[in-house]
Amino acid sequence: RYTLDFFIPREVIEKTKETMEALQKRNAAIQPSLAIIQVNWIYPVKNLKNKTISLCVGINMDFAIVKEVLKLNEDPGVHGLYLHLPPASTTSRVLTALKPEKDVEGISDLSTGCLIRGDLSTGYVPPVISAVLELLNHFSDVSLEGKTVLVLGGHGTLEVTLRCLIERNGMVAITSHWTSKNLKSEVMEADAIVILEAGNMDLPPNWVKPGAVVFSCDPTHNTGTVLLRVCSSLSIIHSIWLLFLLQSPVLLFIQKNVVHSCTRWLQERQYQPWNLSSINLQPQTPVPSDIEISRAQTPKPVDQLAKEIGLLPEELEVYGRSKAKVRLSLLDRLQNQPDGKYVLVAGITPTPLGEGKSTVTIGLVQALSAHLKLNSFACLRQPSQGPTFGVKGGAAGGGYAQVIPMEEFNLHLTGDIHAITAANNLVAAAIDARILHESTQSDKALYNRLVPSVNGVRRFSPIQISRLRRLGMDKTDPASLTPQEINAFVRLDLDPSRITWHRVVDTNDRFLRKITVGQASTEKGQSREVWFDIAVASEIMAILALADGLEDMKTRLARMVVGTSRGGQPVTAEDLGVSGALAVLMKDAIKPTLMQTLEGTPVFVHAGPFANIAHGNSSVLADKLALKLVGQDGFVVTEAGFGADIGMEKFFNIKCRASGLQPNVVVLVATVRALKMHGGGPNVRLQTTELLEFSGCRSNLRKQIQIARLFGVPVVVAVNVFKTDTQAELDLVCQIAKECGASDAVPCHHWAQGGRGCIELAHAVNAAATRSNNFQFLYNLQLPLVDKIRAIAQQVYGADDIELSPDAKAKIDYYNQQGHGSLPICMAKTHLSLSHMPEKKGAPTGFILPIRDVRASVGAGFIYPLVGTMSTMPGLPTRPCFYDIDLDPVTEEISGLF
Repeated sequence: RYTLDFFIPREVIEKTKETMEALQKRNAAIQPSLAIIQVNWIYPVKNLKNKTISLCVGINMDFAIVKEVLKLNEDPGVHGLYLHLPPASTTSRVLTALKPEKDVEGISDLSTGCLIRGDLSTGYVPPVISAVLELLNHFSDVSLEGKTVLVLGGHGTLEVTLRCLIERNGMVAITSHWTSKNLKSEVMEADAIVILEAGNMDLPPNWVKPGAVVFSCDPTHNTGTVLLRVCSSLSIIHSIWLLFLLQSPVLLFIQKNVVHSCTRWLQERQYQPWNLSSINLQPQTPVPSDIEISRAQTPKPVDQLAKEIGLLPEELEVYGRSKAKVRLSLLDRLQNQPDGKYVLVAGITPTPLGEGKSTVTIGLVQALSAHLKLNSFACLRQPSQGPTFGVKGGAAGGGYAQVIPMEEFNLHLTGDIHAITAANNLVAAAIDARILHESTQSDKALYNRLVPSVNGVRRFSPIQISRLRRLGMDKTDPASLTPQEINAFVRLDLDPSRITWHRVVDTNDRFLRKITVGQASTEKGQSREVWFDIAVASEIMAILALADGLEDMKTRLARMVVGTSRGGQPVTAEDLGVSGALAVLMKDAIKPTLMQTLEGTPVFVHAGPFANIAHGNSSVLADKLALKLVGQDGFVVTEAGFGADIGMEKFFNIKCRASGLQPNVVVLVATVRALKMHGGGPNVRLQTTELLEFSGCRSNLRKQIQIARLFGVPVVVAVNVFKTDTQAELDLVCQIAKECGASDAVPCHHWAQGGRGCIELAHAVNAAATRSNNFQFLYNLQLPLVDKIRAIAQQVYGADDIELSPDAKAKIDYYNQQGHGSLPICMAKTHLSLSHMPEKKGAPTGFILPIRDVRASVGAGFIYPLVGTMSTMPGLPTRPCFYDIDLDPVTEEISGLF
């Protein structure tokens, strides 16, 4: 007699055990898990966490199985799926739905195809076949190579796969059926017989040659008497008939596959080296329009790009073919991965048209990745619809250094700005509704409506309990509040004249700068003057850019101050009861959007806070995700709005404080045309060099380099080349930049040549990133607000001192009383001059910086002093960009964006 244990392959057991121990050593919490979808009964698999899903047989059985399979496919806690179903239920739809990496049976079409081709990297060998091959080896005294194996009674993928794997192991496989005329001779010639389906058929014992091994894989085959006949009629002990499908060998290989799946799952979640494929760029002369260049280049499918840079399929939410949201779970997966190098692109004081920071950012990453083969990521702001249809036009870069498709980049993208608009205006609606209801209802009526009785039970919502806590009431029973406590709870008592929250729209609509609301008779006289900002000026946009996760964003949204009560207390979004709803509206917007450059290098597009009253930088989360993805030797290049005195200063003092990140290099973008303007131009002919040297380079450029060096970061000057520039001018700017303290200064031809035109800059940045970095903040947060404002005015702008208006002084006192004195400063001033006077070019000195007002974005986490008059709602010019924007109704091609 032979016990079943005799046939268990001990080596497989030990190997599986060792693999499990290694898994749990790397991650103590990991437990390989098998989910079994079944109709009647299941296999008891030891040492695995099993999850059994029983389904009722019916007309919708196929739909129910597919639905369950798709759900388990996305469950990270399930590493293997076993379908214990009747053959009729194992339909093509079910097999197609099954993920190959979880198909531990090896029955899906993809798994079968890979096995037949010889690729074992994705799917799994079916446990039945593994057991057959193992037992063939076990019962063979000599090498199996050249032996003949008869596969009897099978059909379909199991037979094909078994035959292929038998032959791959050096044996000769032949197939036959019970009705074959040559069955006896085929059996007598075989060294091993594998019966896939037997039904009521038996092999006569005298057909099996001495020494042959016979296996039945048919669970319905009654082999008891056959086994006795074979053993009694043969003197050679190796002639054995074994039924094993429901016994330990197959279960062992199920277990092995599940453990292997779990191992693969963990390996995939480790940092993956990039396998980035560049898109060939063929620049033309003269350079076509931006949209023509964009349309001529076909972007890679975004899921292909994601795979190339090490993203997992479950970390991607695809929006069409060329863009996708990236889930924040990536940060948890790569939390132990060292960050790459962090590069900030800033600029000198610009002309009204800008000096090309976005094109330099894109050209630099194209050079680093496509030409120097260094991992690099660009992190850019999402453009507002206002400039797109107003004056500036598209903001996807330009020439041969841009993000594609540029139409999608400039128009809606993945809807983040729309989400911000909806959230912002929900707050505005809640404010006016609350003022109306408080003015027309008694305390009791308000309380009954705010805390309604549902099915005879009155409960506080979680956000209401939070308000009670802030009011000092440790109560959860609505019936326990006193009349005085009810009054404090229901009355926000907002002062209409001190509401600071504005409505927003993502269009340059100058007639919304000041309007009157509440004029309908239904609003019962609650009319008041309000105004609109452009959507990107919303505090919610600033919060999106500074939040480091969903929980942090939710907390920041809750503490946004929307106004002041008549008693002088701040009223927050949480007091209004709206902050949870805001988080719901923003839950997708918090995920950065993945796109690509013209040369196929990755780009994150995320957030675009107004660079005057906010910090004007893309999101902390995009930078953090990119720094993990590029690897320790890679580069993340991000851009700051306006000149170094605004965008860069705020990047360091606000964004870096929020993120905890420190930049390795600053790239300072300069143009000859802007330096001529600072020298007294722009229309300069005879004195070009003189103005460049003395008034342009040695004033504004020198000052902006000094500002960057205030923070202890190496500076590389990138001279954005225009076709009107002469070589002498470019050489002079580079020479003076180095004399003024830049680590290096190079001309950049990315607009006309793409990444190839930025190779010199890429080498300079790579070299500067290896230098010592003594990064420091400009001021200590514990300094008084006035001293922090003065530090920026004197050390960054070059002012002699500041002058506070009475309103500004009063606001500073108020914010100190409210405990906001330790927040950083976000100066709101013109970007056209280092001073507060737009007409003052170069590097003005000897002026007093006037602070006319001071406001707070408590949710975003900064105080913003206003220097002069600051418009937060741009207006349309006489001839806006939209005159040139059109759509071909046949091809759906967009024209005129830029």
